[in-house]
Amino acid sequence: MSQVQRGARNRRTPYYAATQRYGPKGFTVYNHMYFPIRYDSFEAEFDALLSNVTIWDVSVERCLEISGPDGFQFAQLLTPRDLSKCAVGQAKYVLICDSDGGIVNDPVLTRMDENTFWFALASSDALLFARGLKNAYPELDVTIREADVAPLQVQGPKSKDLMRDLLGEGILDLKYYWWRHAEIRGIPVVVTRTGWTSEVGYEIYLLDSSKGGQLWETLMEVGAPYGVRPTGPSDIRRIEGGIFNWGADMTYEHNALEMGLDRLVDLGLTDDACISIAAYRRIRDAGVLRRIVGVELDGEPFPELNNVNWPASTARGGDAVGLVTSAIYSPRLERNIGFCWLPVEHAAEGTGLQVETEWGTRTATVVPMPFVDPEKRIPIS
Repeated sequence: MSQVQRGARNRRTPYYAATQRYGPKGFTVYNHMYFPIRYDSFEAEFDALLSNVTIWDVSVERCLEISGPDGFQFAQLLTPRDLSKCAVGQAKYVLICDSDGGIVNDPVLTRMDENTFWFALASSDALLFARGLKNAYPELDVTIREADVAPLQVQGPKSKDLMRDLLGEGILDLKYYWWRHAEIRGIPVVVTRTGWTSEVGYEIYLLDSSKGGQLWETLMEVGAPYGVRPTGPSDIRRIEGGIFNWGADMTYEHNALEMGLDRLVDLGLTDDACISIAAYRRIRDAGVLRRIVGVELDGEPFPELNNVNWPASTARGGDAVGLVTSAIYSPRLERNIGFCWLPVEHAAEGTGLQVETEWGTRTATVVPMPFVDPEKRIPIS
């Protein structure tokens, strides 16, 4: 594929012009916006993330805003995670699920006030899903819109140094998965202690979209002593950390219990509080038939992230029983790693598989995940 046609229906982020000055090597389209995916090799960007500090434009994670007098009630309808346990000023990783339990999106939610919530969306049209759901609850006084905010990520072990220099020592007190308002050289922002890397990091939500270039260059200037680099998302690190990608590793055809994300489902919610909770009780009682598991794959290092899903079988030449959805080479682990959907009877650790990859047939083994830091001590530190 040599060219993807541009057009006005695909939007540019507030940081687009600034990113062009740093030579992005590729883009994808995510939530109808151009998303820079890398500026260097996967390995070089992975090394920068582990060693210094990286910034990357994630404005494509458009924020679905739920507000109004009944905002809490409507937000709870969307997710099976109990939002009464999320304080104002706090963030939570949640799933937006349909009435059958299918995962429509997996955003980070921030509770902005008692009845206002932001959902930083993966690449699915969850805003339209929410607006459609509102038609089933005409009595609720709620406003549903796309908030005009633009997040970017500041990630890596030296992210704290950069943020301290920007905002002072007080920002270091910000707890993991909490947020606060701030100003960076007069630019209004919301800062969260979140990220898509399993590393120490922050996200900065720009509240004035006209200041995207100014904010980007400020981060590059202040981060220079710490080796700051613009990057795309690190698939190496997110697979090491067991972070799933909606649209690749899961879709509306999958549910939280199959994903091993039981902690995101509060079965104590009443049926009328959340549209998916009754389905999740049925799924729990029936048991799941498939699971997503970690796999290690033998042979030469994969040259890049897989471009298509790979069929997996339990015997050479046998019928496919599973599907590898994400796979890449980890320089740190010195092995190929990935995620694979399998029937539960083939999902036990140690199960051997044959996988038909883009680079030939490989032998794979089911292993525990996350592959690195299973207790998430790094991002919390």
